[in-house]
Amino acid sequence: MSHRADALAGRAGRPEDTEFLADRLSLSATAFDNPRFPTEDVVPWLERARKEGGFAVDRIPFAALDQWSFDRETGNLGHSTGRFFTVEGLRVTGGGWAAGGLTQPIINQRESGILGILVREIDGVLHLLMQAKMEPGNTGLVQLGPTVQATRSNYTRVHRGGHTRYLEYFVGPDRGRVLVDALQSEQGDSFLYKRNRNMVVEVFEDVPAHDGHRWMTLGQVHSLMGIDHLVNMDARTVLSCMPLGGRRGAHEEAAAGERTDSFQSALTRSLDRGEQAVHSDLELLTWLQDLRTESSQSARLVPLRELAGWSTGEDAISEASNSCAQVIAVSVRAGTREVTRWTQPMLQFPGQGVAAFLAKRIDGVLHVLVQGKAQPGTRDAIEFGPTVQCVSRDWRALPPGERPPLLDLVLGAGAGQIRFGAVLPEEGGRFYQRDNLYTVVEVGDEFPDAEPDTMRWATLAQLKDLLRCGNHVNVEARTLMTCLQSLWQGPR
Repeated sequence: MSHRADALAGRAGRPEDTEFLADRLSLSATAFDNPRFPTEDVVPWLERARKEGGFAVDRIPFAALDQWSFDRETGNLGHSTGRFFTVEGLRVTGGGWAAGGLTQPIINQRESGILGILVREIDGVLHLLMQAKMEPGNTGLVQLGPTVQATRSNYTRVHRGGHTRYLEYFVGPDRGRVLVDALQSEQGDSFLYKRNRNMVVEVFEDVPAHDGHRWMTLGQVHSLMGIDHLVNMDARTVLSCMPLGGRRGAHEEAAAGERTDSFQSALTRSLDRGEQAVHSDLELLTWLQDLRTESSQSARLVPLRELAGWSTGEDAISEASNSCAQVIAVSVRAGTREVTRWTQPMLQFPGQGVAAFLAKRIDGVLHVLVQGKAQPGTRDAIEFGPTVQCVSRDWRALPPGERPPLLDLVLGAGAGQIRFGAVLPEEGGRFYQRDNLYTVVEVGDEFPDAEPDTMRWATLAQLKDLLRCGNHVNVEARTLMTCLQSLWQGPR
């Protein structure tokens, strides 16, 4: 065991606190060697799960849906049990939308699921129990997911299928020690007020890794973030909620010889809750609340059949220009899921989107430029979002007048500016092969510190503190936070 691991082990009797947890997770983030499950075995493991799972997903006409049907009066698409979710119409007015407002189909899921990662110490280092998770919309079908990824309808077995493995560690009186627990929003362009419970739970007994699960260090998971289509959205959002970096004192000795102007140093300081930021936590929160208070956005559900400009065909609900997401239906065969066969509706998007952080070292601390992002299905109208978020439409098809601010700067960044770049998947249970380019671009002194009215500089530590409250940082920004923290190498 390393000197640092010994020091942390000596504090094991202390009550759990954010700083102690951050130190423990930081140790796991710097552990890249795992003799029980080497990192180079992860991709072959996922490929075997894909080949041996008996998976198949096929487009079908709506008439072939089993237990799903269109309501005769509203045209809404729902399940015979009244559970899972419905596809309805949404009308949005005000809040900066065009004069006629916005109309679109929306997924209305009136329940919160659990996205949970189980952790335990192995040889003094926290390990995460990760899953080879199949979802029908996943590119490649099987991706790396959290220990538990289930809607309430699924884990209460509305489908009359098998039990959700490891669920008992996250719910009920016998669950493990809860380290992280927050309700977080999901894609506000596609879901109406949808939230999932993001949890990290520690266990102290020897929990076996059943088929489809493996114990991995946080460093291993981070090292896989840059591989296209590999780490799923549900894992990324839970990872973003994990405190990392610890207190300044935990790094001072190890970082003494490191260049103080390096990207790693700036990233380490960005994760430190004690570092000076451009804005105080209260200033950031007040700015967001001002935007929410001043927003005139109003969203209301309308019958799906009353959406102007949308038409329902045999196998798709689509808009005339085909520039928006359409509703489709699929048939699924999945030998390793709780239910091995089912049909369902999904959303299919017209092309690849892009989400990006601009990052800048300000007084030696890495800051990211966040915007107050309004989306039609967001519960509080506006949340902190990426600098550039263009994920509802294919950015390559946007005319110049509709391109978001700073998009061209992001897309035109030189190789030396790009700190992270990968095509990462969105939620595969409701979206059909929806993948977006996630990138972090570092800018220099040529980019002004002065902010547009709709944007603010923030450190990663500040955003992580906001995550503890939930509903403040949107899911695209949370993915980018995980992308950035995956670059952190820890004190050396």
